[in-house]
Amino acid sequence: MWGDAMTDAGSLGVIWGWFITGVFTMVVACSLAEICSAYPTTGGLYFWTSRLASKEYMPLACWLTGWFNWIGLCFGITSIDLGLSQFIAGIINIWQPDVETSVYMQYGIYIGILLLHGIINSIAVKWNGVMNQLAFWVNILGILFIVIVGLAITRPLATGSFVFSEFYNGSGFSSNGYAFLLVILQSQYTLSGYDSAAHMAEETKNSQHGSPFGILMAVAANAVCGFFFLIGVSFMVKSFEGQIVSEDAIQPQMVQVFVDGVGNAWTMVFLVFVMVSIFFCGSSLTLGSSRMVYAFARDGAMPLSKYLHSLEPRTNNPVYAVWFNILVAAIVGVLYMINSTAYEAIVSVNTIGSQLSYLVPILLRITVARDTFKPGPWNLGRYSTVVGTLSSCWLIFTCCLFICPTEAPITADNMNYAIVPFAFIMALSGGYFAIWGRKWFTGPVRVVDGQEVVLGDDDSLASFTKQDEKADSSVQVREKN
Repeated sequence: MWGDAMTDAGSLGVIWGWFITGVFTMVVACSLAEICSAYPTTGGLYFWTSRLASKEYMPLACWLTGWFNWIGLCFGITSIDLGLSQFIAGIINIWQPDVETSVYMQYGIYIGILLLHGIINSIAVKWNGVMNQLAFWVNILGILFIVIVGLAITRPLATGSFVFSEFYNGSGFSSNGYAFLLVILQSQYTLSGYDSAAHMAEETKNSQHGSPFGILMAVAANAVCGFFFLIGVSFMVKSFEGQIVSEDAIQPQMVQVFVDGVGNAWTMVFLVFVMVSIFFCGSSLTLGSSRMVYAFARDGAMPLSKYLHSLEPRTNNPVYAVWFNILVAAIVGVLYMINSTAYEAIVSVNTIGSQLSYLVPILLRITVARDTFKPGPWNLGRYSTVVGTLSSCWLIFTCCLFICPTEAPITADNMNYAIVPFAFIMALSGGYFAIWGRKWFTGPVRVVDGQEVVLGDDDSLASFTKQDEKADSSVQVREKN
């Protein structure tokens, strides 16, 4: 994605596009953090919607939010693992320049990565906690290492003028403004998934403060680290034409920049950090997506819910849900072999799904629940509606942007087909709800003393969210997510 963004709008677009996206993403995170402080439960977006929507439309709102969330997660697995296969292909090109790393080879590598993630999350899920901790340190240390070593070895470095003010419109569109907007896709794709902190709410001490803080810190840390990483890599660009624009450049183009700047050996070290981080991210997404499918199927909102809402007896894991996601991701990945812009379309669908799943509870907070919402300890006060409105506008704007063409002149081969798989899945989901789901789907199901119940408007939030406070231990509501 970095190479495509550089081609669309140059270093200026990449750096300042990231900065602008980071600012607005922080605004959205503030809106979500406020809701999370009021409802710190592992159900996250799906459950928040059930508390904010009116009783009449709550099932539909929950249904849509759940499906938006699943699309974001499933297409996220596809985009992450395809990205890893591209980096592996780049390594092959470094050591074996004569080998043609076609999209078919990359798809084969991608299937292998998917299978590894499926196996890990089926029989070795206990290692995911360790992997998540390791991934954090690999990310931080990797960014520091790449930036420091890269800038120390690469000669000559690019000028500050190139890094911060060099604009290049390689999108094919005559509008430089539109070309600049295209780089937001790369930035927003990376700055997503920050609602994950909410899913750990019931395992967090003082969760009404801790979980919102986790959401905000996830965005702030990624935005700041990413900003300095992009600046560092831009300074390492020695020849924009030869490393970024040229068709002979190693793909993804960042690999070519590393090779020319620090040589093959150091490039391998850099890519180890990058690929390990990506692999852990893909495994984490597979884990999260499988839990989401399991919980959604528990409420009867997925096809084959009887099987997807089941646990493997020996490992107590939702194995069917894991491999359901792996299968869907493998099918979606076929698009990569068919269309030259398919990867950008997959990234777009992933981002659109995530953005819409954020939009629903935020919109409900500032409209339907504006007068009934009871803020938690962390809240925006009188600025809540203003921040929520800005958040909603940004989310709607980015969703519209990500279905627009990314190359010109527009042809059947380079058209952005993101709307096709997204609309297809949502049409099936909407039809299923209209015909059958609306008759029995009632929203989130919880377990109370071993009995499944549907949460109503009169449920006490404290009875199932404040596990760290003194409460009657005989009745404790826990989510199975």
